[in-house]
Amino acid sequence: MAKGSSINGNADGKNGSNKSYTVTGRGKVSRPKMVKEVKQGKHPDTHIMKRDGVEYARNNPNSNKPDNIDD
Repeated sequence: MAKGSSINGNADGKNGSNKSYTVTGRGKVSRPKMVKEVKQGKHPDTHIMKRDGVEYARNNPNSNKPDNIDD
């Protein structure tokens, strides 16, 4: 599956949150589906963060470049 840097948040939710993500080679993936895939270990270099009770995908910190998925 995708490494963190090939996953981009779409900022298509309320106040610019991510209702979906774009994954290189796959296209648009809903937030719930992305969260499920990350929990299943399908996206190395990506973890789940929770804000206001809602789970989002985030890239793990990378010392080489700032490539976090926008939350």
